[in-house]
Amino acid sequence: MKSGIFLDRDGVINEVLSKRVKFVNKPSDLYLLPKVGEAIKKLNDAGYPVFVVTNQGGVGLGFMTEKALKAIHKKLVEDLQAFGATVIEVVYCAHKPNEGCECRKPGSKMITDLAKKYEIDLKSSYMIGDRDVDIMAGKAAGARTILVGDENTDLADQRFEDLYDAAVWITEKE
Repeated sequence: MKSGIFLDRDGVINEVLSKRVKFVNKPSDLYLLPKVGEAIKKLNDAGYPVFVVTNQGGVGLGFMTEKALKAIHKKLVEDLQAFGATVIEVVYCAHKPNEGCECRKPGSKMITDLAKKYEIDLKSSYMIGDRDVDIMAGKAAGARTILVGDENTDLADQRFEDLYDAAVWITEKE
């Protein structure tokens, strides 16, 4: 089995609650964060399959359609390809917050389902997120965890300013 990288989307890969965009509800709202393409390419080059696991309650709440969400993810994959970076699969929970589903982070079902499908060893893999729910999902799945950004928590195994710094650490460490 191989190791994998599981990434949250908003706040890790793309801007959210920024000067340019509050929420990503259509493809034109998607702006990659600085050095994200280079970070994912670095992980790809080191042999890591990269996956995106994202809560998208805006679908369940009616702020966007599932069709629009799929168009956003298509743009995300295309934007990353411009850097030579590859995401194997993007999975999402479209349920409303507090709906009690197993897939919504902090639940680990999105991660464990991907691990089973792609034969990923979770103990040697990483879940990278910018919020407690991402870290809790990674821990529940049995993965190592990395927090990026400025969330005030000590739940994660490691902490970095951004995805690029995390990718450098992972690839130099292994």
